[in-house]
Order: sequence, then C-alpha cells, then structure tokens
Amino acid sequence: MQQLLQDPAFWLLALFIVPLLVRVPIAIALGFSALVVVWRWDMGSAMISYNFFAGIAKFPLLAIPFFVVAGYIMERAGIAARIIGLMEVLTGSMTGGLAVVAVTVATFWGAVSGSGPATVAALGLILIPGMTKAGYDKAFSTATVSVTSGLAIVIPPSIAFIIYGGVADVSVPALFAAGFVPGIVVAAFIMAAVLIISHCKGYKGRKQAKSVWVALREASWGVLTPVIILGGIYGGVFSPTEAAAVAVFYGLFVGIFVYRTINSMKMLFEIFASSVKATAVVMIVVTCAGLFSWVASAVGLVEKGSAVLLSVSADPVIVLLMINVILLLAGMVLDAISIYYVLLPFMLPIVAHFHWDPIWFGVMMTVNLAIGQVTPPVAVNLYMGANISGLSMEQVSRAALPLIFASLLALATIILFPQLSTFLPHLFGLV
Repeated sequence: MQQLLQDPAFWLLALFIVPLLVRVPIAIALGFSALVVVWRWDMGSAMISYNFFAGIAKFPLLAIPFFVVAGYIMERAGIAARIIGLMEVLTGSMTGGLAVVAVTVATFWGAVSGSGPATVAALGLILIPGMTKAGYDKAFSTATVSVTSGLAIVIPPSIAFIIYGGVADVSVPALFAAGFVPGIVVAAFIMAAVLIISHCKGYKGRKQAKSVWVALREASWGVLTPVIILGGIYGGVFSPTEAAAVAVFYGLFVGIFVYRTINSMKMLFEIFASSVKATAVVMIVVTCAGLFSWVASAVGLVEKGSAVLLSVSADPVIVLLMINVILLLAGMVLDAISIYYVLLPFMLPIVAHFHWDPIWFGVMMTVNLAIGQVTPPVAVNLYMGANISGLSMEQVSRAALPLIFASLLALATIILFPQLSTFLPHLFGLV
C-alpha cells in the first residue's frame, strides 16, 4: 500500500478520476492531475508551457477551427433546409419517408459540420417539428435526428479523425477515406431500424408539390459541398487542412452570393463568435489532454495500463471485446477528443502487439465513440435533441434504444469485416 501511495502513476489516475466524479470539467481534471504530478515529483515545470505549445502547434489541427467555422456558416446559409426539401421530394409519401429523410440528411450533414451536437441543432429545428406535424411520434423523431447525428465524427471530413491521426501518427486522408464506407454502413443499419419502426407504427411521409428538378436545383450548391471537399482531398488537390479553409470560403460564397441568406455584418459576427467559442473548448481540451498524455507516458501509466489489458488474456478476440466495452463505457461519460488523448496511448501498444491495422482500429474506435455520444447518461446529442423538442431526457432515451442497438450491430459488422474500412484507402493509394 505504501508503495502504491508513492507511485506518481497512481496519483495521476486518482487526481483525474476523483474530480470527474464530482462533475469537474474534463479539461480541468486532465490539466489539474498532470500539474500536481509534475510539481510533486519535480518533473520539470519549465516543460509545461512547451508541452502546451507543442500540443496545438500541429498543422493538421488547424483544420479544426476551419471546419467548425464552415459548419456554422453552412447552417446559417440555409443549405440544410434545402437538402431536407430535396430529400422530402425524393421520398414522397412512402412509409417512414420523413424518417429516411432525417437519417439521410443527418448523415450528409455530418460531412459538413463535423460535430454531432451542431448537426442536431442545425437539423432538429427543421426536421423534428416537420416529422411531428406529419404524425410521427415526437420522441421517435428526436431520437432519429439525434442518434444519426452521432455519425458526424465518422463521416469525413471528421475532427475526430484529425485528432486520432495526430495521436496515433496515422495519415488523416487515409482515415477520411476509411471512414466513408463504415459511416454509410452505420447509417444503413439505423435506416433499417427506423423503417421497421415506421411500418409497425404506420408513420407516413408527406407528398410534396415541388418537382424533383426544382428541389435538386435549389439544393445543388449544398449537395456539391462534400463533393468539392472530399474530391479535392482524395484527388490530391489540397490537404485536409486546406480543404477546411476551402469549405469556409465556399460556404461564405453560397450564403452571401447564391442564397443571400448571410446578409449582414451582424450575422457574420455571430457566426465567428460562435465558432471561436466552440473552437476554444476543443483546443483547451486538446492542450490539457496532451499534457496529461505526456505525464502519463513519463510516469509509466501507459505501459502499466497496456500490461493490465494484455495480462487478462492472450486471445486477440477477448482483448478486442474488452477494448470495445471500455470505449463504449468511456464514450457514455467523456467526449471523443478527451478519450483519444487519455485512452489511445494505452491501446496503441496493444494494436502493435496484435498487428492490427491502425486505420481499421481508428475507424472502429471512432464508430464506438459515436455510439457513446448518444448513449446515456451524458449523451450530448440526446440532450441537444431533448432541448429542441421540449421532451425529457428519459423520453428521448427510450425512443433511441432501438437505434442504438442497430448502431451496435453496425459496429460489430465493421469489426468483423476490416475490409470495409481499408478498401478505399488502398484504392486511393493513401496507405
């Protein structure tokens, strides 16, 4: 016991977990535990400022604020509303038509915003009232939008993949390519679930008077967004960071000159102010989590954690199952970025030990964390949806359970068939 109390690895972990239990913000818990251990064991306080700087002074991380700004711009530009209109025309009055619209648009919008809660906010204000007016249960409507919006961190371009690539030293374009098919697989499983529920409940779509060609023309600028961004990345025209900057200027062009929905300096100021706030939250977590990861590596916590997992079983299937359970539980209480910095260093030695493909592992991990974002008790996406719909968290959570189960089935498929993740990166020559 005396030896344990003198172990800096023990105190680093304890000083991180205890504040979390009393609901201290994750960034403060990470930074506080690292700072105390650095001070108590005299690990070099002068390294702290350098570590802070090194944690964020990475070219790929520049994509984060750009993608955040692009998401806000495209939401205010009215692109989401026009894409929803197009999907409503295409689905017509088919059973579950509006539910299919919700899943399709939320999947598509994830490629624009890169943020689950932002996707819920952008689409929920339009889709949830529309589905409810057409006779869909409000809790089901809210759950459909909220759960599918979790795909925002899987469908490229993804801020989560940028973080994973930085921590695991993996090609970000390769991760973007790898995430596309698994993201579609998860969306397909969710779509199957909402169609089954809609058939059982008798939910119908709404017949639209607008023609397909008119709706397509109105939504064409929005539909081109992922084509331009992802086509430029995979075509070698620009890097993911440059693509994020292109997305910002493309969104401004559409909002100001095409749709004319961004029509005042006040609106631009609001967009940039919201973007700065959202980016600041992310980057504070990144800096504190980076410091925590450095200290954890220095005091041997990473090696000890990896050794504990490997000591449980030598069977890769058992270890992989344990890792997925740990990730799912962690995703229920922590955000994805914090989990990458806290848990990924423990798991990378295991990935190397079993010779797993780090790109496949990154996709699996990200899909798992996307499911965690919509699984109570934290479930930030569900909270956002409940706030928009005016329902209680319990009502939305119950409606979300079948969709979460469908997502878990999709995760199992992605784990069993690694080719779903590795096919496109090899096809594009990114690995």
